[in-house]
Amino acid sequence: MESFTTPWGEFELSRFPEDPRDRLRAWDAADEYLLRQVHGIDGAPPVDLSGRVVVLGDRWGALVTALAAHRPTQISDSWLGGRATAENLARNGVEPGTVELLTTQDPPPERIDVLLVRVPKSLALLEDQLHRLAPAVHAGTVVIGAGMVAEIHTSTLHLFERILGPTKTSLAVRKARLIHCTPDPALPRTVSPWPISYTLPDGIGPVSGRTVTNHAGIFCAERLDIGTRFLLTHLPATTGPKRIADLGCGNGVVGTAAALANPEAELLFVDESHQAVASAEATFRAALGPAAKAEFAVGDALDGAELGSLDLVLNNPPFHTHQATTDATAWRMFTTAKDALRPGGELWVIGNRHLGYHVKLRRLFGNSQVVSSDPKFVLLRAVKN
Repeated sequence: MESFTTPWGEFELSRFPEDPRDRLRAWDAADEYLLRQVHGIDGAPPVDLSGRVVVLGDRWGALVTALAAHRPTQISDSWLGGRATAENLARNGVEPGTVELLTTQDPPPERIDVLLVRVPKSLALLEDQLHRLAPAVHAGTVVIGAGMVAEIHTSTLHLFERILGPTKTSLAVRKARLIHCTPDPALPRTVSPWPISYTLPDGIGPVSGRTVTNHAGIFCAERLDIGTRFLLTHLPATTGPKRIADLGCGNGVVGTAAALANPEAELLFVDESHQAVASAEATFRAALGPAAKAEFAVGDALDGAELGSLDLVLNNPPFHTHQATTDATAWRMFTTAKDALRPGGELWVIGNRHLGYHVKLRRLFGNSQVVSSDPKFVLLRAVKN
């Protein structure tokens, strides 16, 4: 935990879950730059925060914690980010309910007077959310975006300009940049093109030819990624009433394939992204119908699952958090999977060869077997003893 110094005071902030091995802060130079701009810098007047303030994409709650006195609304796709925000607000003495915490799947506010945007890694997610928020923006709305220089591209500016109005950028400060957008009420308000659907190719097992639904922000939303394809062609065979988890489910295609292969199985789809879980439910229901047994949960890996309740966990873990490369998420997935598995239950993990997941699984489970591999990927199996 570290202290975040802002024009509104100093705040103790941390990410969630806290991992002493990572030492990653809960804010960056873009957050600092944005807050200084709102407070008034370089002769610019401060932003009037007396109206409805909405903060989109606040990664760990640094922005809304600093602005809590103005009762902002946070909109986030990340369950972990939302949990970090709630804990940071409590840690700094902000009363519950002072900051409204919404997800990207919740109905957006009806009016926005100040819109602050932390530019997300996914351009699609930004497009979707700007479309959703545009009807609430008016001619007097102050719109300021922020991101590190590597996160802001010409395409980013074009989205603001096409959906909201004329847009320009600031000079870079400590590798961070601001986006200034002037809303144009005369622009036509078009609907978001998300979610999108596509048909899966043949040759990938029981989901061949099925329809996949992707809400904005899902990894490889317009095609099947090669890691998932590799896992689909080597799924373990199960029979009977098994409990199977698709951990880090994304659009749910892996769990849906497991359910189609074993109709008696009960599926649990888990992801920390609200967009992902909504996608997984749509994909699963399209393939198996509304009566099929499945649970859809947004949360921290399998931390919320009943201990010893699962027979099989299927996992394609990410190896980055926003722009930071880290194995913390994968390690969290592996440890919570072990807790949730029954004795004899199995964890199947697909990953790039260079990530060395076999070492982590052996350390945790005491065993790790290579099921299959190719020059890029390795599929591993670990059994809980």
